[in-house]
Order: sequence, then structure tokens, then C-alpha cells
Amino acid sequence: MYPGTRAKNYPDRVALVMAETDESLTYRQFDEQTNQMAHFIRDTGVGQGERIAVMFENSLGSVVVQGAGERTGVYYTLINYHLTADEAAYIINDSDSKIVVVSACVAEVARQLPALCPKVERWLMRDKPAEVTEFEDYAAVVGKFPTTPVANEKLGTALLYSSGTTGRPKGVLRPQLDVDPSDPLPIFQLVPKVYRTRPDMIFLQPAPLYHSGPQSATAESLRCGGTCIIMSRFDAENFLRLVDKHKVTHSLVVPTMLSRILQLPEDVRARYDVSSLEAITHGAAPCPPSVKRAMIDWLGPIIYEYYGSTEANGSVICDSEEWLAHPGTVGKPLAGELLVLDPLGNEVPTGETGQVWIKGVTNFVYLNDPDKTAEAQSADGSMSTTGDIGYVDADGYLYLTDRVGFTIISGGVNIYPREIEDVLVEHPEVADAAVVGIPDDDLGEVVKAVVELLPGHDSKGIEADILDFCRQRLAKYKWPRSIDIVPSLPRNTNGKLMKREIRDMCLKSVAGS
Repeated sequence: MYPGTRAKNYPDRVALVMAETDESLTYRQFDEQTNQMAHFIRDTGVGQGERIAVMFENSLGSVVVQGAGERTGVYYTLINYHLTADEAAYIINDSDSKIVVVSACVAEVARQLPALCPKVERWLMRDKPAEVTEFEDYAAVVGKFPTTPVANEKLGTALLYSSGTTGRPKGVLRPQLDVDPSDPLPIFQLVPKVYRTRPDMIFLQPAPLYHSGPQSATAESLRCGGTCIIMSRFDAENFLRLVDKHKVTHSLVVPTMLSRILQLPEDVRARYDVSSLEAITHGAAPCPPSVKRAMIDWLGPIIYEYYGSTEANGSVICDSEEWLAHPGTVGKPLAGELLVLDPLGNEVPTGETGQVWIKGVTNFVYLNDPDKTAEAQSADGSMSTTGDIGYVDADGYLYLTDRVGFTIISGGVNIYPREIEDVLVEHPEVADAAVVGIPDDDLGEVVKAVVELLPGHDSKGIEADILDFCRQRLAKYKWPRSIDIVPSLPRNTNGKLMKREIRDMCLKSVAGS
């Protein structure tokens, strides 16, 4: 999110555009606005290595605040704007954020946060309505500061939250370097190869900016001097319309987006000129082979894939030619050594399945969770894993087959079963609950809940009541799509839910329906 010399070399080049409104910022304007916010951060006393939080819908304002964090040496945390107040407050408190900046879009939830987050020192709202008294007006406060850079700029870094397999989300904390913001962390010097970017590109960003992939891709579009077109929300036909309108060259998508584009009638797809496209990169979730092959057949060998994570412990990449020669692969490592290990830490033979580890790339810790950090790293800290299961073929290509803990990926978004299970068991008629992901042609996976009722409770009509209970306590994308009532849930002798057995039971039920 750092414009660097681009604001001097070509100040009038458009840096950012909101797709739906055509609101835009040139590199000069972006540089000036990030400088003002950077001065506010320094004036508030938030120093290098400390934290701020941002809760916006996809917007230019969100990118400006991130840009300010990236030039003041702070960690900036991006909060999913769909979260409830309790969910957002957990992240703010866990990250120990000193400043929280939100948009008016989340005012209803945001107004509850100051009472839940007593350690926050300043609360700012962009486009603040007059009736919102809990926040200061962003423009009135930040607009008073200079548009020139702060003294002694330092590289700041995103502190994003990802939950692996259990419990609440965990902050992924990477070590900071005491360097100028023009020098990104070493792992992010690989980003141009992941997204196949080039200077002067036109990048279309259709995904939520609070996710690591879209966030890093947007940052790269600014660092390489391109123009980033930001969609408020993905719509398949609008995606094609924007490619045609702006002569888009690059984009980052999740497989569900590709699926929905392909579902458009052929005459609709033919309506738009997409010949400007040079590279579409997809990640975040498995892509059905039929979808990927259809995209390559339509657009040519410009479909690229990456396998990575919020932890940024490494990247595996694959171009179209490689995938066609090795269908189903996610590619080879871009950096570091790929290892597939058994539960004892021994490397498995070629073609055999085990847990995927990457050695020699970067290190990270889960904020405030040393136990989870230890689970994700080898004893000497040289290797790390995000819990995926897969195998490597004789040519060194990685194939993913499963995920430790059954984290659900729906439409490219991670959903963590434990959070939903904790809500389900709060229902007055629920004795036990398990949440798994089941296949869905559109989203890849959707949330399925399996519930055991307390003795003596009638199951008639209870599914609707439980779903309503979840809707009041969880963000929409976490809501179960369906609920099965069972006499009892299987647990092992240690009391842990036998998730694999539960998921297999659900898959058989789906297959038989």
C-alpha cells in the first residue's frame, strides 16, 4: 500500500478506482491522504510495532488507512465488516489496537465497540453521521494534518487474522524489519511472481480486502505503479463488463467466481471484450478441474494458481501449461523446500499422503497463542505448516487432498467450525453439536450442522429455531445451510468429536438424497 516514488514520477496516474461509482484517487492524492493519516498515527503516539485496526467495506478509505500504516511502522489489522460486535471486539482486544478506524457502512455494529474495547485510545469513523457520538469524524480530525511524509518513515505490516482449525481467529504476527517502506518483507518480494504482475497493469480486485490474498494483490498493484479497480462486491457479469470498460489486464479470484462467470449464458459472455486479460490468478480454495479446464479453453493459458495462506509461510504456484500436464496439482514451490511428513515427522515416499510443511521461507507466530504456534512449527523453527494434507508426485508437483481439522472454505472464505459449534451448544435445547463442510457446486463447500438434542426435547420444527438462533449471533457467511438432528454424536475416548466420521455420514446423506 506504499506508492513510493510513483507519486513523484507520475502523480496524475490513477492509482485506485471504485468500480461501481468511478470514484478514484491519483497517485498524488493517495500519497497525500496516506500522509495525513500517518501524521495522525504518529501524533496519537502509536509507535513502531504497535497496532491499529480497520473495519471497512471495500473502499478507497480502507486502502488509505492501510497505506498510512505501511509507512509508519505499525501493524494494521483488517476486520471483516460482516462480523458482529462481539466478534469484532475480540479481534480489536486481542490485537491490542490503539486506534480503530471504521466506515459509516458498519455504524450499527461499530457503535457497540467502544464499550467492549476499553484499551482503544482513538475511534474514528469516515463519513460519520451526526447521530454517531461514540466516534470522531475522520475528515475533521485527519484533514488537519500535513500532506507531506512523516519523518523517518518505517515499513508497517498487516496483522491479519486466520483461525486454522479450532477456537476463535488468531492473529498472524510476522517479525517486522527496521527498514524503509519502499523495502517490503522478503516473502512479499515474491508477490509479483504469484500474481504475474507488471508495471502499468490494470488490476481488477473483486474480493474482500480484509483477506490476505486480495490485500496483498492490491498492495502489489500500487507498488508496481498500476491501477487497481476495486469492486464493492463480486458479480459475474459486472466482472466481465469492468474488464471490457477498463481494459483490465490482471485479476485475482477465488474458484467460485470462475464458476459463476462460466454459468453466465454464452451470449452474455460474448457481449464483453475480455481480450485485454493477461493473467487471472486463483487461490484460497480448491478449483474443480472442470471449471479450470473450461476457463483455459475459453481464455487460453492465462489461468494461474497459487497455494498459500495468511501465514505467508510460503507459496506454491502453477501456470496453465503445468496444470494441463498435471491435472489437479496446485504447483511447485516458488521458494523454500516442500516436505510431506507423517504424524511422527518422517518424510513420506513420493505419491503418499501426509501433512504439508514448507521449510526455509519465513517465520511467524500466532499472536497470544504459543501453543498454536508450536503446533504449526517444527521444534527448531525451520519448518511450518497450516495443516493441509496432500502428496507430491514424481515431478515434484503438490496435490492437496484434505485439511487438518476440517476448516470449511466456502466461496474462498475460511469458516471455522468451532465458532459455530460454540454458538449451537448455547441453544437451550441443544446437547451437542458438530459443524462440517459439505460439497457445493457453486461455493465449493457450505456449512452443515449436526445436532444432538437434550433428552425429552421434540425435534419437530427445531431446525428452523436453531437456524434463527445462529442468525442472531453469527455473521451471515457462517450460518449453517442445513441442520441434521441425530440421536447422538460420535466422540472418541478423549471426548473429541469424530469429525471425519460425522462428515462421512453427512456425505452419505447428501449422496442418498
